[in-house]
Amino acid sequence: MDNNNVALITKMVLEAIENQKTSEENGYLVPVGVSARHIHLTQEHVEALFGEGYQLTKKKELMGGQFASNETVTIVGLKLRAIENVRILGPVRSRSQVEISATDTIRLGVKAPIRESGNVAGSAAIAVVGPKGVIYLNEGCIIAKRHIHMAPKDAMAAGVHDGDVVSVKADNERGTVFNHVQIRVDDSFTLEMHIDTDEANAAKISTGDTVRIMK
Repeated sequence: MDNNNVALITKMVLEAIENQKTSEENGYLVPVGVSARHIHLTQEHVEALFGEGYQLTKKKELMGGQFASNETVTIVGLKLRAIENVRILGPVRSRSQVEISATDTIRLGVKAPIRESGNVAGSAAIAVVGPKGVIYLNEGCIIAKRHIHMAPKDAMAAGVHDGDVVSVKADNERGTVFNHVQIRVDDSFTLEMHIDTDEANAAKISTGDTVRIMK
């Protein structure tokens, strides 16, 4: 290894140590992304809703290789209560999942549990209506557990690891503290805390605002 590489690695390590010291003293600053209700679908369910061979089309790139699609659906709960224009996020997944807020559960008349994304076993049932068909999910409707996406360098600087659960404070006029916030670390992630619209409205937080991981 040449001297230039050694110097670069040394500089990166020193910066990480300094950032971690700052994090421990003041709390690590994290931008917020407010996540509206949305749905993830399998390819089979995409075709059931939009027609044979249909492929989702990109509206906006998101982190981790995901994207907001141009396609939307209507979700229907008990007593035929419905919410229209629910955005589909791509790419397709191995299992379909609907993510809503606590307020949405009242509107739909469903009892969706708070879960980490992907953990849908025993969750609420819901129907999904598209332009070409309808699907019924026996389970798959959840309220997403609040979480922070991080790249490994951010996790190192914040002194946290994948799967950790932390508390986060919003230093605004509401002064809200969010407990039970899960850390999710991956090379493809951009630093951002995700909360739903209920949480954001209660704490008077908008996308782009910042919060601090409490120590």
